Formats: sequence, structure tokens, C-alpha cells
Amino acid sequence: MKFFDAHTHANLAAFKEDYKETVNRALEKGVGLVNVGVDKPTSLLALEMAHEFENELVFAAIGLHPTDADEGDFDYEYYKKLALDSKTVAIGECGLDYYRVTSDKIRETKEKQKEIFIKQIELAHEVNKPLMIHCREAFSDLIDALVSYRASLISPISGIVHFFSGTKEEAKKLLDLGFYFTFGGVITFIRDYDEVIKFIPIERILSETDAPFVAPVPYRGKRNEPAYVVEVVKKLAELKSMSIELMAEQILKNTQRAFRIEVS
Repeated sequence: MKFFDAHTHANLAAFKEDYKETVNRALEKGVGLVNVGVDKPTSLLALEMAHEFENELVFAAIGLHPTDADEGDFDYEYYKKLALDSKTVAIGECGLDYYRVTSDKIRETKEKQKEIFIKQIELAHEVNKPLMIHCREAFSDLIDALVSYRASLISPISGIVHFFSGTKEEAKKLLDLGFYFTFGGVITFIRDYDEVIKFIPIERILSETDAPFVAPVPYRGKRNEPAYVVEVVKKLAELKSMSIELMAEQILKNTQRAFRIEVS
């Protein structure tokens, strides 16, 4: 079987000393992956790592995370240069995150996040690559922004909503907008996501780790890594009442469509 980690961060500091070993462990288990940038340095590193593993299923997503929006404007031309590389398969991690927004800066922060998110929607449209979306406690505003810029979303697959934590109603709106959804290790130890996973069509589901964060059972408490995505696929298979073999096969098909890559 082959597996795919659609959203991971082996390009972050947690893997500084052993990123090669980490990626190789994943590849040895048949796991392809997309390293996701959250700012300029990590986006560049994600792309450099993709080229370091040139002939493997190792790709990059480049963008500016919403919680980094306060650090400055979105450097459109810098990210565009990275986006045009053939190893870049998505724009992001971009989106909206209101989880830690302080009350005294809430309006200013929300507006800045929206401004930078819209620029990344425009970049995705220009380079014709899907969005890699992060959203936390902001789905209403996120969906409103996507509807407002619907003409700029690429077709037929607008992008991927990673670590989806919304409702079935929000999932339906995002499905209608052409989005896929990733789920990670959290689904192996809490039941909060069961119903929405059962609701979302199997053709729209991808697997992720979001490593080094939120390791799945039986690795809880350890640093997460791409090889552990196998445990996520097992749980998705259970929730969809199918074998892990069929689930892994379907996820690979979904991955190929969502990122426009060949997985063989």
C-alpha cells in the first residue's frame, strides 16, 4: 500500500537535526508528502527539500500562515517565484485564525488576516494551483471571503482545507466551492470529528499529520512525523466502514486530483 501525508511540516525547526531521516522513514513506509510553508523561510525550505528528494513523492506548499499576518505584508513577488516551481503543488498555509486574537486588536487583526488571505487567493488563481487553507474559529468569515472571490478560485478543485474542524453545514458550503478536506491524528483519540467525516464524500477526503503536532494513537506525546499518517488512514477507514487498503487507494486518487500530481 501507498499513503500520502497531504499536510506536514518536516521543514520546521522540530526537524532541523533529522529532517532527512524523517522524510526517508516516511518514504520507506510508502508515504508521499507535502511540506507546508508558514512564512518566507519555511516556504523556501519546503521547496528546497522537495528538490532534495527530486525523484520522490515529496512536494511543497508555499504561503503565509494567518497567525503570522501581523509580521508584515504578503510579499507577492517572492511567493510567486516559489509558486511557479513545478514542485510547488499548493498556495498556503493561508486562511483565517481567530483562536488567539486578543480583544483589543480583534478588528485590526481580522482585517489584516483577510487582506493577506485574499492576496493568496489571487496568487493561487494566477499560478493555477490549489489553496492550502488553515481555518480556526473563523469559518463564517472564511466562507464569506471565498464566496466573494469565487471567480478567482481555480476549477474544478479550489483547494484543501487542512485539519478541518468545522460543522457539517460549513463542510457542505466548502464542498460546493470545490474544496477537499484533510484529517489528522486527532481523529484517533477523540470522537468530535466522526460525524463530519462520515458526512463528507469519500472522494473529497485526504490524510495528513500536521507534524510535528498532534501525533496519533499510538504515538501520542511524541513528536509527530509523516510516517505516522498510516494510523490516520486506519481510522478514516474505520469511520468509512471500509478496509484500509481501499481507503489508502481512494486517498491516493483524491491526492492526485487535488494536487494534480502523479502517484504511482
